[in-house]
Amino acid sequence: MRMKRLLVVLDGASDLPSPDLNGKTPLETARAPNLGRLAAISETGCAKIAGNLAPESDVGVFAVLGFDPYEFHVGRGALEAYGAGMRFKNGWLGLRANFATSDASGRKLLDRRVGRNLTTREAKLLEREVSEKVRLDKAKFVFRATVAHRAVLLFKASGLSRKISNTDPAYTMKGGLSSAEEKFEMRVLRCVALAKEAQKSAALVNEFVEKSHWVLQESKINKKRVSKGLLPANVILLRDAETRLKKPPSRFKNWAILADMPLEVGIGKLLEMKILPVATPTFTATDYPPRVKKTLAALKKFECVYVHLKGPDLFGHDGDAVGKTKCIEDIDRVYFGPLLKKLDLKNTRLLVTSDHTTACVKAAHTADSVPFLITSGGKTGGKYDEAHCRRKKAIAASELMPMLLI
Repeated sequence: MRMKRLLVVLDGASDLPSPDLNGKTPLETARAPNLGRLAAISETGCAKIAGNLAPESDVGVFAVLGFDPYEFHVGRGALEAYGAGMRFKNGWLGLRANFATSDASGRKLLDRRVGRNLTTREAKLLEREVSEKVRLDKAKFVFRATVAHRAVLLFKASGLSRKISNTDPAYTMKGGLSSAEEKFEMRVLRCVALAKEAQKSAALVNEFVEKSHWVLQESKINKKRVSKGLLPANVILLRDAETRLKKPPSRFKNWAILADMPLEVGIGKLLEMKILPVATPTFTATDYPPRVKKTLAALKKFECVYVHLKGPDLFGHDGDAVGKTKCIEDIDRVYFGPLLKKLDLKNTRLLVTSDHTTACVKAAHTADSVPFLITSGGKTGGKYDEAHCRRKKAIAASELMPMLLI
């Protein structure tokens, strides 16, 4: 029987010691016997995603899939548009968007994610208002809400450039890649052209942010939220501009992908993986049983399967180490538990890792290495947590894929 390969990326599960967990990380604290069982028959270690850069998920995913992020990178704006099923034409400008909460001026930022309780339905209604009421002077646009507070924006015009700064203060462009900031001022930034040819793009971003703010400020949806004591989604943050979808040499045509979020779907489509649709995640234990079934079914049909589970990252961004621990326990119990009962480990090589560290103590991505385990078949006595894995010298994340595919 031909060897199968399974890659499971626990988004942002990697962490730093937390005082809320007596100086341990969620992975070190979680009761996760199934991950423990895997680690005991695996090679374990840690991997650096992008050197000293605190990477976003686009950088992290490409690195785990074997690409050097400094040699090959596609901006998140285009990837999310692609993953959300939007038509993207090279030359258009795509940006990742967040609904957020600001003061009435649209400048002072109160919450980057609308209290993380904006429903996808509410976001879709706000999308419609923005699309119908905002008119730009020199370009057309398409605005699409995706999951909860997340969205994508496309500008359709000639002469656009990706060389612009973000309006989201939590992320800064460094060396052509978007890097998470541990500390930042809570204000909506003005978009700045980073090259002469990007002045038009920067002006369009600033015009859209201002005009959409006034539409959202008057929205009945937001007024209803405020009447319930909830934050209004009255400003849109933009980041990670991109004008081209560059395809790398394809080596993933025999892969399938089950992904929770549009970004990972977009990367899968770009790499010509088979996209296996899954229900919009609720980020609770109820998400995992159908994903177990789809994982096992996919392994019967495809040589390699990539599974992306978003949950741990959310708790990291909220600084909730206890919630993140429970999320990891749910994944271990409801995803890995049933999976391992039916997975043929003699004929399946399994890699479990993260796309970046999301540290609860900083409520942000950091440049710290991520633990990994890759089944080897023999007893190793390994553990899948930071305390054990970071004892070893870190490898580059791009080295993980050759280890999985040997």
